[in-house]
Amino acid sequence: MSENPTAPQKKKLLTPTLIRDVDKWVGVPLCFLLTCLRSLFKLLRGGRERVRGPLEKILFIKMTELGATLIAHPAITRAIELVGRDNVYFWVFEENRAILELLDVIPRENILTVRTDKPLQFVGDVVRSILTLRLKRIDATIDLEFFARASAIFAYLCGARRRVGLHPFTNEGPYRGDLMTHRVAYNAYVHTSVMSQLLVESLVADPDDLPLLKSVPPPRQGSVPQYQPSQADLDQVRALLGEQGVGEGAAIVLLNPNASDLLPLRKWPTERFESLARRILDAHPEVTVVFTGAPAEAAQAEGLVRALGSSRAVSMAGRTSMRQLLTLYGLSRVLVTNDSGPAHFSAMSAVHTITLFGPETPLLYAPLGGRGSVVWAGLACSPCVNVFNHRFSPCRNNVCMQAITVEDVYVKVAEALSASAVAR
Repeated sequence: MSENPTAPQKKKLLTPTLIRDVDKWVGVPLCFLLTCLRSLFKLLRGGRERVRGPLEKILFIKMTELGATLIAHPAITRAIELVGRDNVYFWVFEENRAILELLDVIPRENILTVRTDKPLQFVGDVVRSILTLRLKRIDATIDLEFFARASAIFAYLCGARRRVGLHPFTNEGPYRGDLMTHRVAYNAYVHTSVMSQLLVESLVADPDDLPLLKSVPPPRQGSVPQYQPSQADLDQVRALLGEQGVGEGAAIVLLNPNASDLLPLRKWPTERFESLARRILDAHPEVTVVFTGAPAEAAQAEGLVRALGSSRAVSMAGRTSMRQLLTLYGLSRVLVTNDSGPAHFSAMSAVHTITLFGPETPLLYAPLGGRGSVVWAGLACSPCVNVFNHRFSPCRNNVCMQAITVEDVYVKVAEALSASAVAR
């Protein structure tokens, strides 16, 4: 969601395909060259590398995906315990800054961003970020992009003497050189939030004790900070709803029919969202269905509203900032969404979130918070998206999402509405 929903939308320079191509064709040779450079420096120092000493400033690298940033919240909390709030930094793409600001766990000035809409801006921001981090003498990096090459390159160039990240070892993992000082084995049997915590814990482990981390994983934390909207936020969102004919106190069910362009396989068929909306409207006359989405998805949402032809079906897609969207969640009873950012940051509110999983698994990516539920067909080929294939599946027919029926989802919605009515 844009912080300024009325502003014209910028055309993104970094499309999913371009990100993967650059990471492969530019990233691989760069990782090889920098690995050679690192080996040369170690040879000149007598085979040693300075990786110990006081731990003072930690940088998290997580360029893409809002939801994954929220999943990393327990890891950020642990880093703050180690070095203090003022000494934890984050490097993200500009469009993902909003969720960090709303989490309010680190100072805003510690969030370094890169704009992705113009090539020269992008290169300039990357160079500026590297220089800034070197001046600040960042001494540790946590690579939350897992096996991406760009994040490994950035971690090396920013000058941190401790660099924690995943390493394939003898697995058939993507090549990204040997740029990490603390090499962690990927564990596909723990939730991603726990994996992020393991990366932080590896900072204080012996880097020679491979593979890291030789300790019991921390328990999965089930809570995230709760967003408390101001009265002004509430008034603004109620006014936006009022413009769509939704009165104060309405029982709202939110439908988010889209998924990130990075993983279009995660989309439940649009016509099923329409059928689900009809089922809800017919069975629950007290409910108003509200479609949400980014500004680029507004036309699709408006099309769904027209197809339904009901005064109790409206669209808020493209009309809210991130802050207003979280406020809308707090005013709603149920959210149905594909596995995407909203499934995760809705956990910052009281809304019951029903997340539809397909090419990824809730065992690794279920939202934190514990108030929602998931629907997953669990096909033999699912999950086909993982860290080892750069989340780039060969699948061209997402039967895993098509296997989820309208009835499957409606049952979850009805249960949540019933529980909500009892609670109220």
